[in-house]
Amino acid sequence: MSTPRALLDLSHRLADPAADLVILGEGNTSADLGDGSFAVKASGVPLGAVTADSFVRMGTDEVMAVVDDRALDPGDQAAVAARLAGAGEAGAATPSIETMLHALGIALCGAAYVGHTHPTAVNALLCSDRAGELVAGHLFPDQVVVCGRHALFVPYAEPGLALGRAVRDGLRNHLDAHGTPPKLIYLGNHGIVALGASAEEVHQVTAMSVKAARVLAGVLAVGRPAYLSAASADALDARPDEHHRRRVLAGHGTEPHTAPRQTGTPA
Repeated sequence: MSTPRALLDLSHRLADPAADLVILGEGNTSADLGDGSFAVKASGVPLGAVTADSFVRMGTDEVMAVVDDRALDPGDQAAVAARLAGAGEAGAATPSIETMLHALGIALCGAAYVGHTHPTAVNALLCSDRAGELVAGHLFPDQVVVCGRHALFVPYAEPGLALGRAVRDGLRNHLDAHGTPPKLIYLGNHGIVALGASAEEVHQVTAMSVKAARVLAGVLAVGRPAYLSAASADALDARPDEHHRRRVLAGHGTEPHTAPRQTGTPA
């Protein structure tokens, strides 16, 4: 497997201590390889120390089958781990326990890159009784432009299969309600998942989510949030100039992250 250079760069940027997104072994990243498989960080490798050999190639449909297998008990960690190992290349390193989050982002949301982190500023709210305020509205225009019109909040679930199924159900409901996938998923008492058509977009969604959390924390310290109206947020989301800015920011010439990709069995 040839690990995309952009995936390595994204991993190192998300692990920058100055960003306060992860410490120790926290966080994981992935990239769709375009052939029905994706590369995801191996378990136990610090995000800032990854090399091209730190990623495992996984079959997208095969990992989705693990999530959807009703006979599989989320509490049976050994069985879940064995199924995940069977969804990857034979003899490869152990994939992250959160591999299912990455398969969901690629299969259901059409993401080309996925980044999962535990930002301190965001978790300060996700670990509080005000976590819902993160998805109750937008506080400033660039939050709409970068993080999208509708983020998804998923209440706490045990990392692994239980979380994978909770996110799957949340994504399906989100797609039914809004017709488009989120760019940002908030995981209660846990962290965030940023989805993008490029590694740069994932980094920007992550960074903007941190800014939004810091602004919200400041707002809650002095009063109540004065969110943009739904009409204003809709207008920002639809403006042609903002669509152009999204494309420029994300570093490519097509509208980022809009339609699910087709998945199949890896070659």
